[in-house]
Amino acid sequence: MRQRELDHVLTAMLECHENVSDLNMTVDKPLQVESSGQLKPVPLNPPVERLTPFQAELLALNLINGDRRLTKTLLTEGSCDSSYQLPGKARFRVNIFSQKGFFSTVMRQLATRVPTIEEMRLPPAFRKMTEERNGIILVTGATGSGKSTSLAAVLNEINEKKSVHVVTLEDPVEYVHSQKKATFNQRELGQDFDTFATGLRAALRQAPKVILVGEMRDRETVEIGLSAAETGHLVLSTLHTVDAGQTINRIIGMFDREEEKQIRIRLTDTVRWIACQRLLPKVGGGRVAAFEIMGSNLRVKDSILNGESEGKTFYEIIEQGQPFGMMTFDQCVADLYKEELITEDTAMSFASRKAVVGRAVDAIKQSRGEKTTDIEGLSLDDDYGKKQKKQK
Repeated sequence: MRQRELDHVLTAMLECHENVSDLNMTVDKPLQVESSGQLKPVPLNPPVERLTPFQAELLALNLINGDRRLTKTLLTEGSCDSSYQLPGKARFRVNIFSQKGFFSTVMRQLATRVPTIEEMRLPPAFRKMTEERNGIILVTGATGSGKSTSLAAVLNEINEKKSVHVVTLEDPVEYVHSQKKATFNQRELGQDFDTFATGLRAALRQAPKVILVGEMRDRETVEIGLSAAETGHLVLSTLHTVDAGQTINRIIGMFDREEEKQIRIRLTDTVRWIACQRLLPKVGGGRVAAFEIMGSNLRVKDSILNGESEGKTFYEIIEQGQPFGMMTFDQCVADLYKEELITEDTAMSFASRKAVVGRAVDAIKQSRGEKTTDIEGLSLDDDYGKKQKKQK
């Protein structure tokens, strides 16, 4: 397969549906794209009803394009990451992996323009993040939930307002930041450095004020990130966790039990914000982001230092910290329902605590003059007492 033939296939996949976010190539399935969160088949001429193992391998090897490092990583580790440029149309983050002895490929389309906080309608806390001078800011969530996009918007705000040196360590570079007020050096894993830990260690000698680490993948990266935050750098990164409490526990769990107390102290001193996000189906199509945001205050620091306890859970602290820019997923989901961006079913299915969201939904429905229950036609049984007397 020649490059122009590969580009023709990718272009057809990209243009066959609206809101395409991912291209999926899996053996025994047709070529598929993810459109608004749903996988849809791609009509080609001639049609490809099921990818054969040979076709899937041919696509994968053409995307690797003879790169020895990627080939070695794929064969030894079972998967590899790279990027691909479709000239004049799109950039992709590519993951090629082995499954049941066959190769599968997933390509995530990368935005060509850096988004802003206003365009993404991010909560006010994200603007506060750009004002931090040191510490750690974590944006967490499942794969594909928009973590990198939110961080790109934060970095764009810094780029617009601050004259600082920013070093990014990414796998691969997703958003290309232009040189505005800040000075950007964007480094790509495999091309500019070999591991996040070594890239982060080198970054400390490059005199940055802000460091973006694509992902806190291991203990060594976390440890160097904490050291960078302690020495006056602002470190931004991502983790695959679903809420603030799980994020803290995941980091602590990377270390030995005898180190737990020391890590808790270091996290207490360095964590500034933890923002967790999920994408929910939007009314009318598309998706909308829901957030849980935890900032740092005395109660949060106490719970990080000593662990959660009754009345001192992260959920309760965040719930009561709404005036300071914090919010739970449930509060955010209720707000999205109030703005009619999501349905009641969506609100309830994505709730962390269904009882909390249920009460919020009922209150919103009452304020709109809508029914809050489906139970109708109930009446008092006037003969109930009389029947009992007759039986006696």
